[in-house]
Amino acid sequence: MSRPSKAQRVLIVVSSGPSTPARCAAPFHTATLLACMDAEVTLFLSGEATQLARSDVAEHLCAIPGGEPIRYFIQQAKLAGARLLMCRAPGVSIDEGALIPELDEIASGGELAQMILEYDRVLTL
Repeated sequence: MSRPSKAQRVLIVVSSGPSTPARCAAPFHTATLLACMDAEVTLFLSGEATQLARSDVAEHLCAIPGGEPIRYFIQQAKLAGARLLMCRAPGVSIDEGALIPELDEIASGGELAQMILEYDRVLTL
């Protein structure tokens, strides 16, 4: 008799932001696919990607002209069960009212380092 396998934990460190819009949808699309395959997925917005957590950016930035806004891809990943975290930059104030509701948590770089050590797979997109 086979034992049920434990879900793989996948961490996706998102580093692309508004300066590279064509790269911004891929991390969320990948997260959606992995979550649909029963992986436990966490997306961690780091560096320029933290801007994707701002409503004004997520609702208007598109990976391709005329395409869906990045927020659509974020929502799809969340619906599939992915978690969304954003890095807190030291000394930078954050207007939490300007952030998308899909954001689960604002975390530190130390928490990211811990996740890198604990997760089964780490992707940087």
